[in-house]
Amino acid sequence: MAKRIDRSTPLFQVTDLCQYFNVGRGKVLKAVDHVHFTIYKGETLGLVGESGCGKSTTGRCLVKLYEPAAGTITYKGKDIFKYTREEEKAFRKNVQMIFQNPHSSLNPRMTVKDIIGSGMKLHGLATDKDVDQKVEAILKRVGLNRDHMSRFPHEFSGGQKQRIGIARALAVEPEFVICDEPISALDVSIQAQVLNMLKELQEEMGLTYLFIAHDLSVVKYISDRVIVMYLGTMVEFADSEELYAHPLHPYTQVLLSSIPVADPRLVREKKRIMVKGEIPSPINPKDCCRFAERCPYATEECRAKLPELREVMPGHFVACHMVK
Repeated sequence: MAKRIDRSTPLFQVTDLCQYFNVGRGKVLKAVDHVHFTIYKGETLGLVGESGCGKSTTGRCLVKLYEPAAGTITYKGKDIFKYTREEEKAFRKNVQMIFQNPHSSLNPRMTVKDIIGSGMKLHGLATDKDVDQKVEAILKRVGLNRDHMSRFPHEFSGGQKQRIGIARALAVEPEFVICDEPISALDVSIQAQVLNMLKELQEEMGLTYLFIAHDLSVVKYISDRVIVMYLGTMVEFADSEELYAHPLHPYTQVLLSSIPVADPRLVREKKRIMVKGEIPSPINPKDCCRFAERCPYATEECRAKLPELREVMPGHFVACHMVK
């Protein structure tokens, strides 16, 4: 069944987003540097890159856990940092986040009923009388049952804790959910179950996702469009199928070549692209291509000038001097 994506107006519009952290002695860590993208209702936008590239920081800016150093973020056409009190409450209900670490994102002193039900009561979606029934219903949607309501987080496995985190996010009936590496802390056998559950819930509830991950095979499975980030910057942005079929940026090609292949014959035929050197520091980075020090194709232009993100094919954007 084809997904219903409304591309008439963006749900989120991120323009020239920058998130810098002052680390002292005149040094600035540029976690997110001039990032811009749109998210349309009904789609899953994948955000991929290695650890420290700024993926989670970008997601946290979208839910207002961080206030950006520069740039704008609009939700349904309005700047999210200029809300009235009533608009703020509505935003907190409509935009939720599933955190990466299920062990630290759940309050150990609260029961599952309180973890999930508190948001329902805060937003007027449940009363003290019917909260049990509504919590039980959302638990069933994520593969848990009524018996789990009275338990505490330490009584559950990692996979079950992540399901509770997903239930907490969905309990307030949001329309947009940021999934911050929701399966990276789980066993491989559980990862597929959670991914399939997220896809089913998206179809049932009409959800829109920003899916953050470092595993490109996972991102391909769930995403409609994909952004590749490196050291705080966007290096490539395209539809999922187009990106995997025709990766243009050297860093994207490196990531795709590292995806494991199950067939031994294909492993022998597959060419692994290797890069040398360490990841540069995001503190006071040079005003040039961030990947230049590790890129096997880098030229003097790459080391002297920061490439712009350009549309080289319809819907396919890349920031690389070598791509014409």
